[in-house]
Amino acid sequence: MAECTHDCGSCSQDCSKRDLQVTLRAGSSVKKVIGIVSGKGGVGKSLVTSLLAARVNKDGFRSAILDADITGPSIPESFGVGEERATALEGEDALNPVVTDSGIQLMSMNFLLQNETDPVIWRGPVIAGAVKQFWTDVVWKDVDFMFVDMPPGTGDVPLTVFQSLPIDGIIVVSSPQQLVRVIVEKAVNMANMMNIPILGIVENMSYVKCPDCGKEITVFGKSNIDQIAKSFNIPVLARIPMQEETSRAVDAGDIESLDIPELKEAAETVEKLLKK
Repeated sequence: MAECTHDCGSCSQDCSKRDLQVTLRAGSSVKKVIGIVSGKGGVGKSLVTSLLAARVNKDGFRSAILDADITGPSIPESFGVGEERATALEGEDALNPVVTDSGIQLMSMNFLLQNETDPVIWRGPVIAGAVKQFWTDVVWKDVDFMFVDMPPGTGDVPLTVFQSLPIDGIIVVSSPQQLVRVIVEKAVNMANMMNIPILGIVENMSYVKCPDCGKEITVFGKSNIDQIAKSFNIPVLARIPMQEETSRAVDAGDIESLDIPELKEAAETVEKLLKK
């Protein structure tokens, strides 16, 4: 073990000298927390987060999203609530989450900005502190599954989430490009170092289905996600196709209307966590 610098916030070692987990405020309830992660940006973590939250909600569970991508939040627009602002709990130092049409609870940095296009120009520790406050200072009401939409990489925010929140498991999002092994390996290695269970991999942009003949066209070339998943001994939970319907629904803020059958196994894997 490296020499202790007493800076627990930047350390991944399992040290008995610290207890960094933060607690929910009184009156909040979250049963299971799932992190959606990737070793790089641009693979569709926010899309997978939104689709999974909507799917388990349709299955009869109460879902929520904590948008930990503080400087690049996209969750509000996907649900059509980009103009909404978080409200204070009357008489208390706490915030109510924004609630979507189907009842999904959301907290994102955009709900706290005067204008949704205002940039958040903060250093890492301040951003990490905001993520912890989304957990401690928001009134989460009877949530069965909270999905945490992580920023890319393995920096301050993922480290803060892994150390501070009671993560029950992560889902790694990848794409079928040649860099996929590096993408997956970074996320898997970090999770293993932090003793966080890995539920599986979701491959986004896996293929395009021809609207005329139904043939699956692999735009990025043949995927090797099965071999990669096998090498890490984790399952492939879904292969999500690129389709106009998805893009159109996200742009319209109507992601809750989508039915992505390819996500069935991923949703079932998450839902089984309540039975453990």
